[in-house]
Amino acid sequence: MKVKMEVDIGGLKLQNPVLTASGTFGSGQEYLPFIDLNRLGGVVVKGLTLLPKAGNPPPRLIETPSGLLNAIGLQNPGVDYFIENILPELTSYQTKFIVNISGNTPEEYGVLAQKLSVPGVAALEVNISCPNVKAGGLVFGTDPDLVAEVISVVKGHTNLPVIAKLSPNVTDIQEIARAAEEAGADAISLINTLLGMAIDVETRKPVLGNIVGGLSGPAIKPIALRMVWQVAQAVKIPIIGMGGIVSAQDALEFILAGANAIAIGTGNFINPRVTMEVIAGLEEYCQKTKTEDISHLVGLANPLKMR
Repeated sequence: MKVKMEVDIGGLKLQNPVLTASGTFGSGQEYLPFIDLNRLGGVVVKGLTLLPKAGNPPPRLIETPSGLLNAIGLQNPGVDYFIENILPELTSYQTKFIVNISGNTPEEYGVLAQKLSVPGVAALEVNISCPNVKAGGLVFGTDPDLVAEVISVVKGHTNLPVIAKLSPNVTDIQEIARAAEEAGADAISLINTLLGMAIDVETRKPVLGNIVGGLSGPAIKPIALRMVWQVAQAVKIPIIGMGGIVSAQDALEFILAGANAIAIGTGNFINPRVTMEVIAGLEEYCQKTKTEDISHLVGLANPLKMR
C-alpha cells in the first residue's frame, strides 16, 4: 500500500511531515555526509537576525540528564550574508527551506520578513522568544498583545506562509496560540526550549557563560506533547510539534496529539540520521495500520479538536 505522506502547513506543501528544528541543523548542508536532504519534508535553518551576532560567551552547551542546555545567543552571520552567500547554495535541493527570524523590535521583524521574501525561501518561522527592547526587555512570546503585534507586522511584509514559534515559558499557552492565529499566523510551531540552568559543584558557579539557557531533548517531551495537545484544541491552523523527538514513536505521539507535522532538533546531535529513520518509521506504521494518508492520524488522541 502506498501511503500519502504529503502535508499542507498553512499553504506550505511538504513531501512528508518531518522537518528539522532551527538551530540544530545549520542550513542543512552540514548534514550532507549523513542524510539525503531531498528526502526531508523541510529544513528550518538556523535563526537569523538583521545584523550579525557573535552570540553569548562560552561555555554555551552543557549536557544534562536526557537533555541539552544551550545558550548560543542566536549567533549568526546576519540576514544579508545568508541571502547573498548561503541561500544560492540551497536552491538545488527539492527540500523546502524555512527561515527562522528573530528581532529586537516589531519593526526589525518586518524588515527581516521583507528581505527574505525571495525565491528559495518557502516560509518564515517567527521566533518570538526574544526580548522587546521597546518594552524594557519583556519577551515577545510571553505577552499575547506583543505576539499579535509581531505576527501582524511580519504578515504585512511578506506573502510567504508565516509560522509562529511559541515559547513554553508562559502561563497559558492556549492564549498565546490564539493571539498568533488571530493576528494572521498561517501555522504554529511549538515548543521552543524551556529555561534552565546547571551549576558546577566544584567551582560553585553556573556552568553556562550566560548562566541560564534553553533546555531541549527527551527530557522536555512530556511538556511539549501536553502543550501541542492543548494548542490543538485552541486553534484551527496547522501545528508543527517539537520537543524531544528522537524516534518515529515520539513523532507519532505528537501527530496523534494534534500536530500536522513535526520537527526534530536535539535528536540530530544524538543520531544525525534520525530524520531518515523517523520518515521510514512513520511510513511503516501507516502501512502496518492500513492508514492511507498520514494526515488521517492527526489529533486522533485529541477528540476535542474540531476537524
